[in-house]
Amino acid sequence: MNRHLSGAERATRARTPAEIPGSPLYEVLKQPFLLGLFLPIQSGGWSPSTLPRTTDWHFEYNKALTLKAEALGLDLVFGLAEWNQKGGYGGEIGYRANSLDPFITTAALGAVTSRILLISTLHILYGPWHPLHLARFGATLDSITGGRWGLNMVTGNQDSYARMFGSPQIEHDTRYRMAEEFIDFLKAYWSSEDNITLTGEFWSTEQAYISPQPKYGRPLLVNATGSAAGIEYAARHSDLVFITSPAGAEIEASLAALPAHTAKIRAAAAARNRTLRTLINPMVICRPTEREAWEYHDAIVAAQDHVAVDNFFASLKKRDSQAFLGHQRDQKAVGGNIQLVGDPAQIARYLQRLKAAGCDGAQLTFYDFEPDLAYFGEAVLPLLKDAGLRR
Repeated sequence: MNRHLSGAERATRARTPAEIPGSPLYEVLKQPFLLGLFLPIQSGGWSPSTLPRTTDWHFEYNKALTLKAEALGLDLVFGLAEWNQKGGYGGEIGYRANSLDPFITTAALGAVTSRILLISTLHILYGPWHPLHLARFGATLDSITGGRWGLNMVTGNQDSYARMFGSPQIEHDTRYRMAEEFIDFLKAYWSSEDNITLTGEFWSTEQAYISPQPKYGRPLLVNATGSAAGIEYAARHSDLVFITSPAGAEIEASLAALPAHTAKIRAAAAARNRTLRTLINPMVICRPTEREAWEYHDAIVAAQDHVAVDNFFASLKKRDSQAFLGHQRDQKAVGGNIQLVGDPAQIARYLQRLKAAGCDGAQLTFYDFEPDLAYFGEAVLPLLKDAGLRR
């Protein structure tokens, strides 16, 4: 892109929401360890199992979960973005056959919440998206929420998704080149006080302007990655990066592998004089005793929907993502990128150890979301506060 930026624009760009006192992100980052909720806006949530549960993909259920998370003091929520064919991954439960759009869902949640951060996951390379669309939509949501809206920008790792929109899959690193240009356009729109004209490799714009401008420089930016190209993108642009364990879902193997992985991400950001916070996604299975927790875990596995698990696991192996390297088939019946099983004190210690391994927070998932989140709030959160992980 050929365009001269004024000194005022450069100054605005240099200040991220994380650096502006009073911004919702600035306030959230005062927490020693971030906690978010990964909303189950897709049928079956994260666990293709038939064991009875309340988990539901409809909006009212997810709204109730978000309000509960906000009441418990959790920091953020966001959901998954998928473009599945009819029937999803099949099986008895029709795993992920239905889902809400996460962009529209978080927009709706903006009107019923007051403190929690709301992150929209969005595939920006599908269909007719132009950065100008998202710049205006995002600025509007920023205004509605008082700076609590953020963008988890994803490029898509499944060929079938891309073909739904009439195009073959774009090569992995090319997708990140496109994402780089897309975010540069967004930042230019969000920071400019005048009409702007930009010409890039993939997009262009002439005499464009958006209002209202974001309250704290720009919205919160998130991405999910494990690849070298994705880490480089995160180091340049993101405030939070959603990471996965390079060693599969088993917690001890993950704790051994994560320090080197998180150190690599921190170093990439530090090389650009930036600070990047990492979030990991644990499936939390917590009961009053360790025995009860493992009985719950084993019941989920025993009731797995074999067809759905097989189909889901096969789809993961076809993607050009590095997010689930090392994961075993039966681990997908339970879900989560890592799995924490135990009594409240054990779960609290696992979270402490994740922090020591370089994770800045956890984006929580549960099997039976409503009662399991309530129990986490009742039994685990006080222990995290006692341990200094939560204020």
